[in-house]
Amino acid sequence: MSLDGRTESAPLSLGQLILATLALGLGSFMNILDLTIANVSVPTIAGDLGVSYTQATWVITSYAVSEAILLPMTGWLALRYGQVKMFVVATLLFTLTSLFCGLAVSFPMLVIARVAQGAFGAAMIPLSQTLMASIYPPNRRGMAMGLWAMTTILAPIVGPLAGGWITEHLSWHWVFLINLPFGLFVAGLSWHLMHKRETPRMKLPLDRVGLALLVIGVGALQVLLDRGNELDWFESPEIIALGVVSLVALSFLIVWELGEQHPLVDLRMFRHRNYSIGVVCITIGMVAYFGVVVVQPLWLQSEVGYTPLWAGKVIAFSGVFGVMLGPILGANIHRTDARRVVTFGMLVFAASSIWSARFTPDVDFWTLGIARLFIGLGISCFFLPLFTISLSGIAPKDMAAASGLQSFMRNIGSSFGTAVMVSLWDHRTTLHHAQLSENFNPGNAPADTYLAQWQSLIGDRGAALAQVDRVVTGQAHLMATNDLMLLAGAIMGTLIIVAWMAKPPFGARGASGH
Repeated sequence: MSLDGRTESAPLSLGQLILATLALGLGSFMNILDLTIANVSVPTIAGDLGVSYTQATWVITSYAVSEAILLPMTGWLALRYGQVKMFVVATLLFTLTSLFCGLAVSFPMLVIARVAQGAFGAAMIPLSQTLMASIYPPNRRGMAMGLWAMTTILAPIVGPLAGGWITEHLSWHWVFLINLPFGLFVAGLSWHLMHKRETPRMKLPLDRVGLALLVIGVGALQVLLDRGNELDWFESPEIIALGVVSLVALSFLIVWELGEQHPLVDLRMFRHRNYSIGVVCITIGMVAYFGVVVVQPLWLQSEVGYTPLWAGKVIAFSGVFGVMLGPILGANIHRTDARRVVTFGMLVFAASSIWSARFTPDVDFWTLGIARLFIGLGISCFFLPLFTISLSGIAPKDMAAASGLQSFMRNIGSSFGTAVMVSLWDHRTTLHHAQLSENFNPGNAPADTYLAQWQSLIGDRGAALAQVDRVVTGQAHLMATNDLMLLAGAIMGTLIIVAWMAKPPFGARGASGH
C-alpha cells in the first residue's frame, strides 16, 4: 500500500507512461481549453443569438462558476468512487455536455449546457494532476508536474487560436463539438491504462449544508458579476440583494466548514502557510491574466478589425515559451528557489503589460505578437512554481482535496477576472468617450478643423460627425484597453511581495509524509 492508500501496482512501462501522460494531460488541457476557446467567438455568438457582448460573456463565466462550485467535491467523489473511475466518468460527462453545447439553438440553451459542462467536468483537472503525480516515481514527479502545468499555460493560449479558426472557417458550434473525439480518447485510454491502479474507496457523508451554501454564495456572486454592468452595479436593488445573499452564504460557509468533521471545502488546508500563499497568488494572478486574455481579443475584433482567427493568432504567441519551458522548469524546479522563478515571471508579465499599455491604434500584428510572447514568458514562470509552492507540505492522502480547492480558487479568479475586467473595459470606454467628446464643440479650433476635413472628404456634415464619433469611440476603446493592461501589470507586480512570504523547502522535499 502506497502513502496515498493506492494499491501498489507494477510501474508502467515507458510506452504506457507516455500514453498515460498524454491522456491525463489532454484531459486537463480540454477542460481548461473550454474556459478560453469561446473567448474570440463571443462577438459571433452574440450576433448569432441576438445578445449583447456583455451577456455573451456568460458563455465563459457560467462554465467557470459551475465548475468552481463542484471542484471542492473532488476529494469526496474520489474517495467514494475511486480516482481513476471518477476521472473517466467526469471526462465522459464533460464530452456529452459538449455535444449539447454544440447543438444549442438559443442563448439560454447554450448557457444551461455550459453550466452542466462545467459541473460535470469539474473533477477532471485536480484528478489529472493527482493521477499524473501517482504514476511517476518520486524523483520524476517534478518533471511530471512540469508537463501537467503546460496544460494550464497552453490551453488559454491555444483556445483563442483554435476558437478563432473554427469560428471563421466552420461555425461557433464546432468550438464545443470538437471535444467529442478527444474526450472519448482520453476516457478510453485512461481507463485502459490505469483501472488496475484504482484507489481504495471510502463512504464518507456528503456535506449537504456546505454544498447548499457554496451553490448559493458562489452562484449569487457570479450573477452579481454578470449583471452588474447592465444594472449599474450597486445602484440596482437586485445587485444589492445578490451581494447580501452572497456575503451571508459565504460567511456561513466558512463558519460551517471549519466546524464540520467531513467538510466539502476543507478550509483546514489553509493552515499550511505555503498553500495559502500559493493559492492566493494563483487566484489573484488569474484575475490579471484572464483580464488580458478576454479583453484584448474583444478590442482587436470590435475596434481594430481583426477576424476571430487573427485575434487568436495574436494570443497564441503567449504559448511559445509555455511549450519550451514547461518540462525544463518541472525537471529543475527542485534545484532552485521557486520564489525566484515566480518573481522573474511576475516582473516580465508586469513589464510586458505596461509596454502594451503604450500601444497606439496603428499598432501592427508583430508588435502585438511580441508583447504577447513576453507575457507568455512571464506566465510560464508563474504557474508551475506556484503549484510547487502551494502543494509543498501537503500529505499525499490530502492531495486530491488540496488540488480540488486550488482549482476552485483558480476558477473563481478566472471567472471574477473575466466579469470584472469586461465591466471595467465598458466603464473606462464610456468615461474616455465622454472626456474626448468634450473637445468636439463649436468654437474649438482643432475640432472644427478636423470636422471640416472629414466634411470635405465625405461631403455631408451629418456623415462627418458620425465618422468623428467612430474615431472617438475607437480611441476610447484603446485607452480603456491600455488602462486594463496597466492594471494587470500592477496586480502582478504587487504579488511579488506576497510570493516571498512563502517558506522553503518546496516540492516533494517539503511535503509531509515523504
